[in-house]
Amino acid sequence: MAGTASVAGEVFVDALPYFDQGYDAAGVREAAAALVEEETRRYRPTKNYLSYLLTPDFTAFETEIMRNEFERLAARQPMDLLSMKRYELPAPSAGQKNDITAWQECVNNSMAQLEHQAVRIENLELMSQYGTNAWKVYNDNLAFMIEMAQKELQKFRKQIQDLNWQRKNDQLAGGAKLRELESNWVSLVSKNYEIERAIVQLENEVTQLRQQQGDENKENIRQDF
Repeated sequence: MAGTASVAGEVFVDALPYFDQGYDAAGVREAAAALVEEETRRYRPTKNYLSYLLTPDFTAFETEIMRNEFERLAARQPMDLLSMKRYELPAPSAGQKNDITAWQECVNNSMAQLEHQAVRIENLELMSQYGTNAWKVYNDNLAFMIEMAQKELQKFRKQIQDLNWQRKNDQLAGGAKLRELESNWVSLVSKNYEIERAIVQLENEVTQLRQQQGDENKENIRQDF
């Protein structure tokens, strides 16, 4: 429906969709689509309507690893395979079989790998002992968050429903008032028409009476002479 624009740029919509009829009539949807199509065809933005916004910086939160990964994806290069070198225990090369330093490095590497595995075993034991309760607490927190979110969702849905009911009641009341005013207007217009017709009829009768009176006066004068 058409609307009138105010000085501040707001649009006052004069449609009452809860009260108006005829939206489902044949050709109405097609006519509305044609108007929208014509408007979009004629509309040509003369300037960037987002110019008042700051230029977004899409690299503000990028890390070096993320940047390298984005570059790899842009170049369509394959992902590097997981390196297992840190878990290997290589022996000294053939030329270093008698090098004590090389053997000491291998021993240190073995001790580091052994300690790493021992720490992993400890972590698994701690998880086995305390992980169940931690997951239960985590799941309880998730369930509480879901419950709060659902309550918030229900509150917003109720607000939307109440708003729609209020809009419907206001529109139905406004539509009934408009229909009453329209009926009064039709009645007044009809009465005005009847009054105008009666006035015209009376004017015709007065004209006829005056003409008849004039004819009678002329006849009386003729008889006097």
